[in-house]
Amino acid sequence: MPDALGIVADAASPEDVERAFAETRVRFGPIDLVVNAITPAPRGGLGGGPLAETSADALEPYVAGFLPAVFNVIRVGSRVLVEQGEGTLVQITGGSARRGMPDRGAWAAGAFATRALAQSAAQELRGRGVHVALLIVDATIESEKTAGYLAGQPAEASASEGDVVRAIRYLVEQSPRGWTHELQITPAGDRWVP
Repeated sequence: MPDALGIVADAASPEDVERAFAETRVRFGPIDLVVNAITPAPRGGLGGGPLAETSADALEPYVAGFLPAVFNVIRVGSRVLVEQGEGTLVQITGGSARRGMPDRGAWAAGAFATRALAQSAAQELRGRGVHVALLIVDATIESEKTAGYLAGQPAEASASEGDVVRAIRYLVEQSPRGWTHELQITPAGDRWVP
């Protein structure tokens, strides 16, 4: 694909994130959209497990790896877009940013921190012509990676990759007169709706 650029980098490394943005700008010029969809790699069970039973280092994957990665992309992406005077930064996170859930306390701590970083960036950058939005995908996204988990479940139990892309497109196409700073995708079959 001639209009694609593959970059191997670790978002938890500030130098790698700086390099990724620099290489992208050299290849394509100004950046109009940054989408950060980093997923944490939990230790043990999904989300860290029950708080009363989890190990003392259950927060480590979120605090030492995941949050620095989110922070670096938001920090450098914000600076690049401010220098250009425009653009959109979409930070994607999961439903644990909406509310804590059983067995997912450690995960929720990382998701809530992600939400706080996006909210701070949105308030700081709105007046500088940069749109920052948090996209909460409160669903398992249907993909090859999740096919086994979703096997036998109705389509209404998950979100499609197309749903996520359409939500991002909606955010990008907004006018500064009516920017959305937080958007949630919830599948039709979800039992928890605000």
